[in-house]
Amino acid sequence: MKTILSFTLGLLVLLCTAHATVDDALSYALQAAHPYVKEGFTVREDYWGGDLPVKQQKAIVQQLFKGNEYWFWMGTDVANAKISVHVYDADGKLAEAEYWKNKPHMAAARVVPKVSGSYYLIVEIEKSPLERTHWALAYGFR
Repeated sequence: MKTILSFTLGLLVLLCTAHATVDDALSYALQAAHPYVKEGFTVREDYWGGDLPVKQQKAIVQQLFKGNEYWFWMGTDVANAKISVHVYDADGKLAEAEYWKNKPHMAAARVVPKVSGSYYLIVEIEKSPLERTHWALAYGFR
């Protein structure tokens, strides 16, 4: 019984720690969004997050609409990590109008869809001192 309790408490601490680092990554993504909110972008409350090993990409499908402008802001809680986010259309063509990753903890991509439809957000941990790096992706539109 004592072993099960210790295991359960250990697992709970691990899960809480993992959740906190995704929350920290989200805070960097939202920090990246701050200047764009001043420009009239509305930040959505939903976001994506998790952890990835170096050089492994994750694809996220998102419906975007012609006539809107979107920013996707990615953050990580790992100071020495290099991250990226890119946006592709349904044909696999790079769709972003602007991209940056020059700030610590952050990267971003802007897209102005030419047609409404499914777009693919590709997030990647390009470099990190950790085996797995937490990340979060927030977005806004106007």
